Amino acid sequence: MDTGNTTWVLVSAALVLLMTPALAFFYGGLVKTKSVVSMMMLSFGAMALIGVTWVLYGYAIAFPGSQNDPVSTFIGIPHVIGINTASIGLNDLLTVPEGAVFPPLAFAAFQAGFAIITVALISGAIADRAKFGAWLLYAFLWSTIVYFPVAQWVFNFTLGGDNGTTVVDGGWLVYQVGVIDFAGGTAVHIAAGAAGFALAIVLGKRIGFAKGVDKPHNVPLVMLGAGLLWFGWFGFNAGSELAADGVAAQAFINTIAAPAAAVLGWLLVERIKDGKATSVGAASGAVAGLVAITPACAALTPGWAIVLGALAGVLCALAIELKFKFGFDDSLDVVGIHLIGGIVGTLFIGFFATGVGLLESGSWDQLGKQAIGAGVVLAFSFIASLIIGFIIEKTMGFRVKNEDELAGIDTVVHGEEGYQLA
Repeated sequence: MDTGNTTWVLVSAALVLLMTPALAFFYGGLVKTKSVVSMMMLSFGAMALIGVTWVLYGYAIAFPGSQNDPVSTFIGIPHVIGINTASIGLNDLLTVPEGAVFPPLAFAAFQAGFAIITVALISGAIADRAKFGAWLLYAFLWSTIVYFPVAQWVFNFTLGGDNGTTVVDGGWLVYQVGVIDFAGGTAVHIAAGAAGFALAIVLGKRIGFAKGVDKPHNVPLVMLGAGLLWFGWFGFNAGSELAADGVAAQAFINTIAAPAAAVLGWLLVERIKDGKATSVGAASGAVAGLVAITPACAALTPGWAIVLGALAGVLCALAIELKFKFGFDDSLDVVGIHLIGGIVGTLFIGFFATGVGLLESGSWDQLGKQAIGAGVVLAFSFIASLIIGFIIEKTMGFRVKNEDELAGIDTVVHGEEGYQLA
């Protein structure tokens, strides 16, 4: 066993898992005082639900395996559903295309964090007005119908070929179409952003929705969440190499450079538009840069990562105003940051990726492939999410009553308050 790479994958898995509680802090600080518990519970609910469904069947859908792969089995039904840990000996090893060798369950654990954070990201679009039970049903349906298959389109490779070799026969967007998406710009951020857009349409606007009405109730909480997200993102990006090598180091340095530049880009827009550079803007800019560099972190030089980050910071800072122009209430800017940032990062590869981008190759081919990948995932996630959301809204109801929204949904939904003030 390659203990070094096994350690790296397991540590990266822990870092990615940390991102969901970090997101709860980030989102929790952005909402109203009377909604902070509800907002954070949407993330923790996703963590609990997807943590179970991933083991039961999600991993089997996303990584269906091959005849010689012992991972994707469950209750004696080989290669159909779930992870049967009893069939995986401690000495069973997994060899991936990058050449690293480690236990299969380490890879399953790493990818579990991706599934959890993707679902949790969507919740920011429906802050202050969603029922917890309806959210859990939505998370169950969306992850099953959308995320698990999309993860297969992007991340999957068939494992365990003859004589222990790895057979690349999966992830059709990557291996058949030729999309470059190192760590999930399409499967995570475009998918979540499109779903958030759909849910914002389904649930409608918050009472009193207008520019400048809703202010973050706890700015330090926002900054804490953003800092922990950045910390966890090193596992997200560099860990996607599945080996502690030079490519992981490239992804790591780009995960420093791009969000740093994005903070500067976002703050510049704020300074020009509003006359002040805000801490919430810095936190949002960092997240925008992290989103944009996710698909491109192993395809760009650090210099181009800085350019991408700055561009994402500027464009996402401008994009969050779209909800006021077009009248959809994306509460915490899932569309402006994750959908737009994911698209920017995915398309940027087509222009500036080392060796295959337009700048070096002189060909538009890679840009076309990137556009196909972004467009397919966006359309599939948006349409499916719209249908799922409308069904839930018309049956059990997705949105709380207006009077409950005004009173504060923490006490109505959870019977708790975020702060006990004398």
